Amino acid sequence: MKCECGCGEFTKENDIFDVWFDSGCTHAAVLDERSDLKSPADLYLEGADQFRGWFQSSLLTSVAAYGRAPYKAVCVHGWVVDGKGEKMSKSKGNTILPEQVIKQYGADVLRLWVASLDYHSDIRVSDDILKQISESYRKIRNTARFMLGNIGEADFNADTDAVPLSDLTELDKWALSRYDDLIGKVSSAYEGMDYYLAYHAVNNFCVNDMSGFYLDILKDRLYCESTSGVLRRSAQTALNIIIRGFTLLIAPILSFTAEEIWQVLPHTSAEAGESVFFNLLPTKTGVTVDTAKWDGIADVRVDVLAAIELKRAEKLVGKSLEAGVTLYAPDGTSSISDIVKGFTTDELAEIFIVSSVTLGGASDVSGGVYKGRNVSVGVAVASGEKCARCWKYDDFVSGNDDKLCKRCADVVAHLDNTVAR
Repeated sequence: MKCECGCGEFTKENDIFDVWFDSGCTHAAVLDERSDLKSPADLYLEGADQFRGWFQSSLLTSVAAYGRAPYKAVCVHGWVVDGKGEKMSKSKGNTILPEQVIKQYGADVLRLWVASLDYHSDIRVSDDILKQISESYRKIRNTARFMLGNIGEADFNADTDAVPLSDLTELDKWALSRYDDLIGKVSSAYEGMDYYLAYHAVNNFCVNDMSGFYLDILKDRLYCESTSGVLRRSAQTALNIIIRGFTLLIAPILSFTAEEIWQVLPHTSAEAGESVFFNLLPTKTGVTVDTAKWDGIADVRVDVLAAIELKRAEKLVGKSLEAGVTLYAPDGTSSISDIVKGFTTDELAEIFIVSSVTLGGASDVSGGVYKGRNVSVGVAVASGEKCARCWKYDDFVSGNDDKLCKRCADVVAHLDNTVAR
């Protein structure tokens, strides 16, 4: 028998007393010997089989020597298996190498996959699973990109253009309340090392709270209101707060993406602009809204969008702005005003992204009305003509040559006066 080097003479190793005893003494050999470390360790991390191995031998030797555990906490993980739950092996041909994933999807998708699963159990990986995760990553990235695109340095200065939190529109306050909720969930998940809970909180925030609701509604204000008007500035103020804190929250998981975002953000003196990792996690804004009220209108919005989708299939309307909506209380059991209490019809039109909203009475309900879970919805072609700028339908458009609604006509006139000066 010969070694790879060609030598055939061997000497017995006498330095190891017992592999478990030796590994169990690493707290003394490492933590106690290095000035840059401290004992006990904050965390011991290993696989589930180490409860009777390294975790136990370390505990026994430390208790015997010092009367205490060598660690403050223990974190246990499972093993990576294929999409069917089978152990990976080269002979089966079911192995997926990290470098292959990084080459195809990028390092942050690999990191997001790890964070998306409860690692305490065995975790599965396959091409289909990675494709799903890459789609989640794309939604997170696109959400951040939209927010960044609307608070550009040439368009918004947080020091001079920001609106006081107390003066924000109620929709913007709602967004900040959801952002505060995200901070609480993600911070708690990090503290408990339950990274999959952080992932689900971030993904839900991007898909449902932001893209599916807030940002969708906000487009009209951002694109069509006066550039320096309070409505647009209110939206930009909320976006500026959210994107900064959001970037800090995703940094432990999506490190490269967070750093990329951070480098294009204009920074205040209170922030470390050199790197996202030189900053602490964000603190809550403390903004509060009537949560039940907003949850209720979000449910109504689901019914309205479903009703519009049916009329779109019937070719009655195309885009939602072509629709005028009438809301009715379900089965006439209560007043529709009670269901949408606190919202004006103009605010409802903004939230539903339609040209007009009318509140109907129970006796007005006739055939062709969509009966949703929360309200009944009538959809008709919006009255008036299409505004050439915001695409809303308005009777005011019919009476002017510019084909603009009143809001857009005022904004354009202001812009023309500004250029003329």
